[in-house]
Amino acid sequence: MLAPVPTFVAIMLVTTAGYLLGSISMANRVARRHRVADLRTIGDGNPGFWNAKEQLGVAAAIPVFVIDTAKGAAATGYGVLLATNGPWWLPYLAAGAAMVGHAWPLFAGFRGGRSVLTFVGAALVFAPGPAFAAVALFAVVWMVSRDFAWGARAGVAAFPVFQIFIEGPTRTALTGVLMTFIGVRFVTARSPAHSS
Repeated sequence: MLAPVPTFVAIMLVTTAGYLLGSISMANRVARRHRVADLRTIGDGNPGFWNAKEQLGVAAAIPVFVIDTAKGAAATGYGVLLATNGPWWLPYLAAGAAMVGHAWPLFAGFRGGRSVLTFVGAALVFAPGPAFAAVALFAVVWMVSRDFAWGARAGVAAFPVFQIFIEGPTRTALTGVLMTFIGVRFVTARSPAHSS
């Protein structure tokens, strides 16, 4: 069991750890192994799983999927650990810090992705029940439509609905803040075609 940590210290720990974990940029490492210099300059300009899949193929993009999801889960898990003797919302703060790290990574010139998979990994930890329901919906929609993207959209859109019924409005409101961040990143992320 972890000894109690003052709230201010816990906040500093989860935000620092979350940001540094989020800053791990797997997509461009994978791209370089496949002779692509920088995913931020091709495709949709996003250094994440979807662009890696489109440019390099599914097999090459799997490590991106795993790492981007794992860093959200790991950061949030650290928040859960500290929340056992601290504020209940620390996992959400850790998740947000990891998402910011993914969007503006320290180790990649502060030019990152949209944080979708980092959010997914975090959600699996901070709300496992609703996340399981959302993953099940994703799988059903994917199997019926045979379209991964439609399955993913259905799962992500349904997640807060499942969460509000399972966990109530307070935690769902914090999920809404994290999802809003993703929406802002979609609006502000610039593709190569729009870059100066």
